[in-house]
Amino acid sequence: MRKIAVDAMGGDFAPKAVIEGAILAASELPENYQIVLIGKQDAMLEVLHDLEYRKGAIEMIYCNDVIEMHEHPTRAFSQKPNSSIGVGFKLLKEGQVSAFCSAGNTGAMMVGSLFTLRTLGNIQRPPIAGYFPLKNGNFSLMLDIGANADCKPEVLMQFAELGSLYARFALNIESPKVGLVNIGEEEEKGNTVSQAAYQLLKNNKKINFIGNVEGRDLFEGKADVYVTEGFTGNVLFKMGESLYEYAVSQGINDPLINRMNYEVAGGSPIIGVNGNVIVGHGISSPLAIKNMILLAKKQIESNVVDKIKEVFS
Repeated sequence: MRKIAVDAMGGDFAPKAVIEGAILAASELPENYQIVLIGKQDAMLEVLHDLEYRKGAIEMIYCNDVIEMHEHPTRAFSQKPNSSIGVGFKLLKEGQVSAFCSAGNTGAMMVGSLFTLRTLGNIQRPPIAGYFPLKNGNFSLMLDIGANADCKPEVLMQFAELGSLYARFALNIESPKVGLVNIGEEEEKGNTVSQAAYQLLKNNKKINFIGNVEGRDLFEGKADVYVTEGFTGNVLFKMGESLYEYAVSQGINDPLINRMNYEVAGGSPIIGVNGNVIVGHGISSPLAIKNMILLAKKQIESNVVDKIKEVFS
């Protein structure tokens, strides 16, 4: 039995939206999968009382605490070991579950990843990877999208290697093209960090580096992996979300813009840590939660964490 742990208390509309999303996911998961909901007993039972689901598809583990969205991640994680996030990481570290998903405090999810699971090998700062929609209907991978606002060139190079491995093993792209997000195509363009990162990427034989990628190239599929620091990546993703919201308000139905909706991918993996960790949007709906769980299933079956571990160990 493969188990996917889900933070039932994580997100602005928890536990209702999370549990409803888990039930939706359970209806699509094979019978050898089980969803483990972690949260406060009364709150979970109140929602589950009126819902129907396959027998054995849902397990519940109770906890006393919740790390709220506004709390300081490191302080809250250390002071609340019996929070839904703390228990989720404990289960994942002990191998009792195969993945852990949460739409709760992203900072606490990063802290748990770093201090409970640890990074793989010599990885300095694990990124959060986002699925970026392309005109051809596929997705590219962009990392980082918010975990690391400032990055040294060496860290960006590790993002490129991690993204390339993830795209190869989790997205089945044989030789992923890696592009550095920049303000021009030329090698000498960008700030000092981008220029130094370019040189490292150009000389890295582990990746298929194609050079700089400008903002106008992102939707064209020029690269399979877009490398940037978390500041720029987060701005790009948030802009895409707002564009989708505007399109909906104007009655615009466009295949590319529709896939800027955060619900489509459901969540984003934290890559480079010793376990399958997926973080979701704080405003996650039941549909987003369902897709976050299904993304976790795909990641489990790709065995991408062990394959990255082999490279970086």
